[in-house]
Amino acid sequence: MSKKGGSDYRMLSAKALKVTAPVLAIAGWLATMVPSMAITASYSSNDYRACAGQLLRVNINANSASQACAGALRPRDLSSCVVSISRRTQISAVDALTTCRQARRPEDLASCVIGISLYPNKEAANPAILNYCGRSLLPVRFGQCVVGLRSEINFALTQALDTCISGSDTVSTFTPSVLPQVQGPTEFRPTFETAPIPTQPGSN
Repeated sequence: MSKKGGSDYRMLSAKALKVTAPVLAIAGWLATMVPSMAITASYSSNDYRACAGQLLRVNINANSASQACAGALRPRDLSSCVVSISRRTQISAVDALTTCRQARRPEDLASCVIGISLYPNKEAANPAILNYCGRSLLPVRFGQCVVGLRSEINFALTQALDTCISGSDTVSTFTPSVLPQVQGPTEFRPTFETAPIPTQPGSN
């Protein structure tokens, strides 16, 4: 290679380096920014933020709200449970929070508590409703049972709660008393017929 060719090659390499270095630097900077931008962009719809905000608005203190939301599998469902019960019944948000945190399906629990509390008239704050709805494995079904019985039978609330929780316990713990008998496999014993072997004369 001539001296002129070598110098031209070095000049082109230097120019290429000057152009690509800033591009690579910008690309690296953007790569580090993408994860944080994704989190920041979704902050407005962050479930934990929504949960904490809703609980604070119904006078749950900051410490209780933060612990409840942080430990919830579905933070929005938890806060919706507390807010719905506190606004539509006479039960306080503080009392509702404890039971909503323990519920597998907080929204179903809220439906149970609200449905029972509003029928036939708005009940006074009654911790028993929270307790019974929280104990039931199927709170919506339990609430329908209580409201349905009281709509046709002159039941006191406590009597209806006891009757329906006993019925749901019976259903959940029911096991059939007669089980079908399973017969064991029949033992197979093959039989073989053998023909007598003819004897040859003079073999005795």
